[in-house]
Amino acid sequence: MTLPPLRLPSLLAITCALFCPAPASAADDPLVFVSSFAGGEKGGITAFRLSLEDGSLTQLERTGGIENPFFIAVSPDQRFLYAVHAKAFGGKEDEEVAAYAIDKATGKLTLLNRQSAKGTATCYLEVDATGKTLLLANYSSGSVAALPIREDGSLGEAASFIQHQGGSKVDPKRQDGPYAHSIIVSPDNRFAYAADLGLDQILAYRLDPATAKLESASPAFVASPPGAGPRHLRFAPDGKNLYAIDELSNTITRYSHGAAPGALTKQESFSTLPDDFTGSSYCADLKFTPDGRFLYGTNRGHDSLAIFRAGEDGVISRVGVVPSLGKGPQNLLVTPDGRWLLCANMPGNNLAVFRIDGESGRLTSAGKPLEITMPSCIRILP
Repeated sequence: MTLPPLRLPSLLAITCALFCPAPASAADDPLVFVSSFAGGEKGGITAFRLSLEDGSLTQLERTGGIENPFFIAVSPDQRFLYAVHAKAFGGKEDEEVAAYAIDKATGKLTLLNRQSAKGTATCYLEVDATGKTLLLANYSSGSVAALPIREDGSLGEAASFIQHQGGSKVDPKRQDGPYAHSIIVSPDNRFAYAADLGLDQILAYRLDPATAKLESASPAFVASPPGAGPRHLRFAPDGKNLYAIDELSNTITRYSHGAAPGALTKQESFSTLPDDFTGSSYCADLKFTPDGRFLYGTNRGHDSLAIFRAGEDGVISRVGVVPSLGKGPQNLLVTPDGRWLLCANMPGNNLAVFRIDGESGRLTSAGKPLEITMPSCIRILP
């Protein structure tokens, strides 16, 4: 009897079997939450599955009963989500922050409780690295606060409240008083930094996450370029530099970090707009790729995304500016694998997905944007 020839696997097949990563499956696809900044039944938070294969989004669950959830945040352990809740955003009454438990399998959110934000037009939320403190910024009332997070994810009453004072008045309409626009935590979790558009300052606070206590640091602030109007802040992944996207001047300003504990030093600024643009535009958000090589910023008015390459010294250079595929790009998200960028075009009522080129940082549309009511903030659970 003649035996069939023995078929040995090729060297390529053996090598790939040993070292090539397995292709992503649907089970590996992350959960994405998108808030809809609207009142009544139109307001809410929608959960999607994001395909890491083609960038498509599949809706799973929509949680209603959340009015004007302008901003959302997720706890480090991914068990809880926090959302602004405001019957009249920026009205006379203090707004609230709502705490939810997350069902990671379905995207369902279960309300735990709500607490006062101690201010109006609450526009930014951040959870510290321990998951014990929620920080927030109130735009219209110009204040920041910190709330303790209980073991079950619910929120306690504010343990810290700080009212900003003054106004740079370079822009008399937009800078007539304090307008706190964001607050983020330092990489070492020891400090919090608040961007105040009205003061043209980034204010520094010492943070005790165990007690949700904030106290002014020394130096207490670093000045932004006059009239810049700092809005959102982002540390480079290595923590050596902090970047502010400036709403009024349409720039990104770099601040070196760490000359002294908690200290920031202002460096250079970079325009987010094409050199020949002469219309009105206002920046909103900025995000890094996980490797720190590329930085993206939004232009509302020009309705575009500015792409920057970051050098080893932290200095950034603009690679290009591309359409955001919708009106008023409000918020960005870069996936943890660095392959996809999501853009919430809030007044354009759509969510656009872009593929990131790992070599150049350039963006390519992944398809027609998804229609969704007033998307204002995007968060991911990898």
